[in-house]
Amino acid sequence: MSSEKNRRTINLLGICLRAGKAVKGFDSAVEAAKNGTAHCILTASDASEKTVKEASFYCEKYGIKHFRTEASKYDIGRLCGKETGVVAVTDKGFADGFEKIISDVSQ
Repeated sequence: MSSEKNRRTINLLGICLRAGKAVKGFDSAVEAAKNGTAHCILTASDASEKTVKEASFYCEKYGIKHFRTEASKYDIGRLCGKETGVVAVTDKGFADGFEKIISDVSQ
């Protein structure tokens, strides 16, 4: 991933969090996936392999997408006030935006 992709991801995440369309923390993200409010789950670049594997498992189990970002736990923490490696996006438009940014191979 490029730094441009990382910048765009962080910018969109900031907007998403300010709009109240994201849930931070692993347990909260899994709960959002279980109750059907999560449209995707994002994991930080420096999240542990165990965390990434478990997030992937729950995404597959509940039929939502999982994206590994270039943003670190520190970067995400600066945006939401809590250092975390997992964020669930609860708005389809924002989830589609993250998919477009992260899946864009031209950058």
